Amino acid sequence: MEYFLSPATPVQRRYEALRAYLVEGLTRAEAAARFGYTPATMASLIRDFRAGHLDFFGPRDPARRRSPAKERARARIIELRQAGHSIVEISETLKNDGMALNRTGVWEVLTEEGFERLATRPFRERVLPRRAQLPRAEVLDFANLPEVCDTLAAGLFLAVPDLVALDLPALVKAGGYPGTRVIPAINYILSLLALKMVGMRRVSHVDDLAADPGAALFAGLTALPKTTALTTYSYRGEHAHQQRFLQALDASMIASGMLTAEDAVFDLDFHTIMHWGRDPGLEKHYVPTRSQRSRSVLTFFAQDSATHNLLYANADLSKATQNREVIAFCDHWLAASGHEPAMLVMDQKVTTHAVLAELDARGIAFLTLRMRSAALIAQIDALPDTAFTTIVLDRPGRYRRPKVAELADVAISGYPGTVRQFIVTGLGRDAPTVIITNDRTTRAKTLIETYAHRMCIEQRLAEAIAGFHLDALAGAVNLNIDLDVTLTVLASAICAALRKRLPGYAGATPDTIQRRFLETSGQIVNRGGHILVRLNRRTYSPVLRHADLPATTTVPWWGGRQLKFEYI
Repeated sequence: MEYFLSPATPVQRRYEALRAYLVEGLTRAEAAARFGYTPATMASLIRDFRAGHLDFFGPRDPARRRSPAKERARARIIELRQAGHSIVEISETLKNDGMALNRTGVWEVLTEEGFERLATRPFRERVLPRRAQLPRAEVLDFANLPEVCDTLAAGLFLAVPDLVALDLPALVKAGGYPGTRVIPAINYILSLLALKMVGMRRVSHVDDLAADPGAALFAGLTALPKTTALTTYSYRGEHAHQQRFLQALDASMIASGMLTAEDAVFDLDFHTIMHWGRDPGLEKHYVPTRSQRSRSVLTFFAQDSATHNLLYANADLSKATQNREVIAFCDHWLAASGHEPAMLVMDQKVTTHAVLAELDARGIAFLTLRMRSAALIAQIDALPDTAFTTIVLDRPGRYRRPKVAELADVAISGYPGTVRQFIVTGLGRDAPTVIITNDRTTRAKTLIETYAHRMCIEQRLAEAIAGFHLDALAGAVNLNIDLDVTLTVLASAICAALRKRLPGYAGATPDTIQRRFLETSGQIVNRGGHILVRLNRRTYSPVLRHADLPATTTVPWWGGRQLKFEYI
């Protein structure tokens, strides 16, 4: 009796409600009340049942659904496979026969029919013609460059003036990157940078861009190296190459005003790049986008708080060394600028209290969060309302008047001295934010605003993911991730310099710069002593005409030839 009066499943519940109304003679309201429906819902059930839209006793094991397209082509697929044709050949034949079916569909039909995979055959034995042979990558002989040629990557040349201003050849030489017998190191780095600077993701084959004359000319080659060559080259480099390259890059950025040399405040953060393959030999790290620990690569980034430019990256990390990456960055900045960082702003998970003590001993200020333990929360709850003072932050929004309680000398575990502690409420979070620092003189308002700006580094990392394919670890071009993050810093610097040259785009994100300018098609005109690039982007040509681009740029990797622009 209980089984029928208290249905356990929605289908049974609907069935019993309709049976009570139609067989037992209950009114619609009584049937609805017995089984927990509203009268309106009960009326909908009765209507759908009478229309034949409810089926309570369908087959227990319904037949597998079949695709009409696959069924229509099934006999032809079997015929072609029995004749020895491959999946690709069958798919092409079906397309020509008016029964288009992709390779996945063909494979599914063959699997259902029990066919085994074909053994790999030489190209000469295949029915379909081999894909067109791409040109060999080698250093460009400008005597063989056509007088005029069209390109889909004319916008890439907008990055050349800033690459020359940063003296990219000297940076590559300082890094000590190796070359090959055919292609020097500078041309390899430019080839990898070209793939970074355009919006085409690394999950696409390099072949999509390799034969483009504009991309090849950008790198000073006849064509870009292919997937295997780029992957192999990236693993020839060592972490020491990346370190020396970034030191030289930061020194160049300081000289050009893109970074602050003295009294510099830096935002630090880890970024986890998830691996999508099988059985990777990687440690597990917390992946925020998945809210779980997973096999991944842990990377570290630093940003100049004043200019919001990325200046440092490292993917050569492990759990055993990640806490000391802060010290490694300080050593890097000291070598690049001759000064210790003025202040480091970071999350509490970046390092330990013992490392904070080392920073204090070196005279480096730090600003970080303190983990909220049960004892600390009890201390915060015990504070009287008079301990808090309202401050006004110089930012828009609802949470610009937080309340702050300041404690001057607070002891924390693993730290030999005491720190200055701020307990901040009213920032939009349920629990108070606890900030600690060894800066004893700066106003509380300034320090809290400085920490609030730390989230800009998260924005820079999000921009790098969107624009520079930072998370494309399992792409078709499997690069050494340590070199990849170094190229991300370089690409970010080039985009930051370019957007300052473009009126109205000082705050544009890299993907906007790529979409509107770097991915512009055009024409290359070889005039012997100089190369004229004609850009086709009419929509944004007024911006380009008023851009702060030099009239001519002497390009070292072009044998001293000059670059000029013309806007159609």
